[in-house]
Amino acid sequence: MTNTTLIEQTAREYIERLVLTSEPLNPKWNRENYIFRKQPKWNYMDSCMIRALLTYSEKTDDTRLIDYAVRFVNSYVNENGDIPTMLAADYNLDNICGGVNLIKLYNIVGDERYRLAYEKLYSEQLAKQPRLECGCYWHKAIYPRQMWLDGVYMALPFLAEYGKINNRSDLISDAVGQLKSIKKIMRDSKSGLYYHGYNETRDMNWADKTTGLSQNFWLRSNGWLCAGLADLYEITEDSFCRDMLSELLEALETCMTEEHMLMQLPAAPDISGNYPETSGTLLYAYGAIKGYRLGAAEKKSADSGLAALNTVTERYIVRSGGIPVLKNICLMGGLGGANGRDGSVEYYLSERIVENEAKGIAPYLMAAAELYEK
Repeated sequence: MTNTTLIEQTAREYIERLVLTSEPLNPKWNRENYIFRKQPKWNYMDSCMIRALLTYSEKTDDTRLIDYAVRFVNSYVNENGDIPTMLAADYNLDNICGGVNLIKLYNIVGDERYRLAYEKLYSEQLAKQPRLECGCYWHKAIYPRQMWLDGVYMALPFLAEYGKINNRSDLISDAVGQLKSIKKIMRDSKSGLYYHGYNETRDMNWADKTTGLSQNFWLRSNGWLCAGLADLYEITEDSFCRDMLSELLEALETCMTEEHMLMQLPAAPDISGNYPETSGTLLYAYGAIKGYRLGAAEKKSADSGLAALNTVTERYIVRSGGIPVLKNICLMGGLGGANGRDGSVEYYLSERIVENEAKGIAPYLMAAAELYEK
């Protein structure tokens, strides 16, 4: 039985004790900054957390969350709509993730800086973003001729929302068209899961020399796809988004463990060292619960998503009187670069596991917010 009271209570504890008590330039949830001693900058982890807060405020009318989001975003976006800590020429799709928040905040509070900022995100980066031959965006300038599954969530909802508010049907068609290419190239027909990356030149150490695909199905990348598809269907109401989400949810459901969790490598549950990973499970849960609400998923998917959310709450969150502690979060996952990220089983199982990181807490709050009816 799903303990919705405990889920809502836990979400509130995170908001009250972790989020609202965090300074924007030193957020408690950004474990990457703490571990690697990074300077604060515009990034997708923080953007995901702010998106979760704005979603929660829509469901609960808690205006404190809007006030906090304004204070947080204003610490990174100046009055001219510039974001000094990001560079458009990096063509980093992760930096586009916060664009949806800028649109929402502009609609809520009307501060011109947000409109200027999201216009610049589009005109100075996304409109110039390099593309593969199939029409999909490069993930970053430093990863030429590569697309990563994560990019769906990072960029395509903003592209579609930007197109919608500017009456640019071509941009909505562009977002859906990229999804069609991703499905054609990256989906495994046997399992229904998606490979993490694709390299059209096949020259990366992680890319298959025939297909250009990476070797494995990484949970969180499939989770980002779930969440992105749910958000895209809400924006576009396009049947392709609906069907792609429904099929992916069903594929992931076949990988669920008996306790309703998904593994770091979901298609290989019995491999030594594999483990139930919470951030990807929660992204799946969000996509499943929201997808059902929107009519894009069946009730059995929503029930499975709720069961996963409940299991995370009861078994993977530790409470000892202070801030709840969410466990089993894979800190990072990527392909290529200088750290031996070859897409192998050994690589994915070697990445650091952390607690209370934004990539787990944000989807927890997003999924929990879907339990509110309004």
